[in-house]
Amino acid sequence: MSITQIDVGTPTNQYLFQDSAMGNSVDGIKSSSALLLFVKVDNSQNISAPSYVKLFNLSNLSVTLGATPPDEIIYAPGGSVVTHEYFTGAVVGVTFNTALSAACVTQGGTAGTVSPASPVVVTVSYV
Repeated sequence: MSITQIDVGTPTNQYLFQDSAMGNSVDGIKSSSALLLFVKVDNSQNISAPSYVKLFNLSNLSVTLGATPPDEIIYAPGGSVVTHEYFTGAVVGVTFNTALSAACVTQGGTAGTVSPASPVVVTVSYV
C-alpha cells in the first residue's frame, strides 16, 4: 500500500489523496472538516469481484469497520473504474463535518470487512 497526499495548489486549497491498495485498514484522509469533491475507484485488477469504498464522517481512529455505519458507499463493479463526482446543481461538494476516512471491502453495507483480493486504487479529491 502506498498513500500519497498532494496539495494541488489551487485557490480553493484542493488536495488529492491516493491509496494504491485501499483495503480494510481505515485510512484517515482528513482529520477535520472536509468538502468532498470526487472519488475515483480503480477496481480493474479485480476482474470479476466488486469492491465497495466506504466513507466515514469520523476520524479513522473512531471507525470500527464492520460495526460503524458508513456515511457513503461507492460501488465499483469487477474490472471497472468508477468516478463519483459530488456536484448537486449549484452546490459544489459534500461536507463531512467531523473528518473524512475511508476503507475498501468486498461487501456493501455496514458488515463488510474483507479486503479485495487485488489492489484497488482509490483517489479522493477534497478541500
